[in-house]
Amino acid sequence: MKIDLSQIEDIEDIRSVPTGEYHCKAAEVRESESPAGHTRWGIRWEIQKGDFQGRTACWDSLHWSERGLPRVKFVLQMLGLNTDGELDLKVEELENLEAMVQVQPEEREDPVTGIRRVQNRVPFAGYAPAAQPAGAVS
Repeated sequence: MKIDLSQIEDIEDIRSVPTGEYHCKAAEVRESESPAGHTRWGIRWEIQKGDFQGRTACWDSLHWSERGLPRVKFVLQMLGLNTDGELDLKVEELENLEAMVQVQPEEREDPVTGIRRVQNRVPFAGYAPAAQPAGAVS
């Protein structure tokens, strides 16, 4: 086969949905340790409504470090949890909670392979409370 690949970008696009805001649920939450040694919870956000229902919007992380706690608090509030006092929270308690999640593309280069990838990410304050269904009482 003869083909000119000079116009093809050396980038892998692994986004499953376009940029936007989606009504999502925390379909999966995994606990791990960050390279810096603190606990982090990875959340897989699954779209609940619209043309992309059932697709993964993105993965996002909550970092349980001094620097990450303001965002943790914000995200927990957007998920409807009371953050006014002390919490004793388990990973599985976040599963199936819903929020409006804003996703936008982020490009990174894999330090090992050198491959550039575009994937969706959630901005720092890219969460809002999930939209109430019509007729719902708060």
